Amino acid sequence: MTDNIRLPDELGRRLRERREGLGMRKSELAAKAGKVREVVYRLEAGEDTTVSSLMAVLGALGLAMRLEPVGLPSAEEVARRFQEEDDAP
Repeated sequence: MTDNIRLPDELGRRLRERREGLGMRKSELAAKAGKVREVVYRLEAGEDTTVSSLMAVLGALGLAMRLEPVGLPSAEEVARRFQEEDDAP
């Protein structure tokens, strides 16, 4: 799994996909990461949490973070993301 993730909701979606692919419930992931279940909900929703919580969840999913210079999301990418949110039921 290698993706260029530049927005919080993209990260949340990939974390959820990985968790589900491993057949884990949110509570199981939280326990494995040593965090409360709310942390998993927040991360998967693309909401704010601590860096240490993100790192713990990544580790529990068998993932690591790698930083690469790719630039910020374009204005079009951000506008599209807001439009998707507006169109959601």
